[in-house]
Amino acid sequence: MERPSLENLETPAALVELDRVEANLRRVDDYARQHGLRWRPHTKTHKVPELAALQLRAGASGITVATPHEAEVMATVASDVFLAYPPVGAARLERLLRLPPRVSLSVALDSREALEGLSAAALKAGRRVGVLVELDLGMRRVGVQLPSDAIALARAIGMMEAVEYRGITFYPGHVRSPVGQQGSAVSELSSRLAEFIEHLSGAGLQPQVVSGGSTPTLWRSHEVAGLTEIRPGINIFNDRNTAAVGACTWDECAYSVLSTVVSTAVPGQAVIDAGAKALAKEEGLAPGGGYGALLERPDIVVRSLSEEHGLLDLSSTEWRPRVGDRVRVVPNHVCASVNLHERLWSMRDGTVQGTWAVAGRGWGAP
Repeated sequence: MERPSLENLETPAALVELDRVEANLRRVDDYARQHGLRWRPHTKTHKVPELAALQLRAGASGITVATPHEAEVMATVASDVFLAYPPVGAARLERLLRLPPRVSLSVALDSREALEGLSAAALKAGRRVGVLVELDLGMRRVGVQLPSDAIALARAIGMMEAVEYRGITFYPGHVRSPVGQQGSAVSELSSRLAEFIEHLSGAGLQPQVVSGGSTPTLWRSHEVAGLTEIRPGINIFNDRNTAAVGACTWDECAYSVLSTVVSTAVPGQAVIDAGAKALAKEEGLAPGGGYGALLERPDIVVRSLSEEHGLLDLSSTEWRPRVGDRVRVVPNHVCASVNLHERLWSMRDGTVQGTWAVAGRGWGAP
């Protein structure tokens, strides 16, 4: 059987540059150590246990997941799992509490209802689960609104069986401006967080863990007073959005989708076989618009997508690909793209090394 290569891989194919991944992990570990922060990467980006193991070997203290299936998959390599999603519903709780006893499990929640369900399920399963009270610090998605709400929920945790209060958590996903322009937003985030910490501490509920962060705000995490743990996900691969806000350079983008040019019949464009079902049809932060850009030619943008077609805008370039040529596309949002692929192909020095199953995609067996 012919050895896989960039010339014979069936496209579209998701590629990962190992050298860049390793450099990205070293960079975040160095940053976390420099600023006395624990690093708990969010594995929703790659959904690959082998990559989670790589993150743990690089210095991560544990891992973050978003779904029960991700928790099941990552528990094969990690002993400390944080579900950054409200554990609501009997089926979700039952799956979480079937994780191996060796796994230290903690969850984020923002309601008494979620807490009561967790307590009952954990008690029935005979295990103890850590709880982080989720705060809304500006994202306006989930999270308690007031320090008094956080105090009430933390006290309720202390009164229930099989659960324990471990601290607080938040996600600053609303901060998507360029890194150099985040000063006022990060300052506001820090002030708001300090208010919660002050009130909780005054009530005898000093949070042991203060967990937060995102890839766009990653390199300013040390400016958030009281933060003890960061949870970036995208930074293992990076993407066009991350580069657009200056949280990485283009050379630090480790993920791309190998695609084949299938048509050049319409003037001013080329059509590739990576459409919405390979790249994800998600608007981006780059000023050029579109849904991705070529790794080797970042000025060439994927102007539009349909299910199986991606249209490269050639209107501002003399470059003219031929039918059958291969290009690599860096998508706007890598997490959404990875979730569309069954496998990732690992590469080093331009050579395909092997493949990983994207084991955490979907919901898995109930």
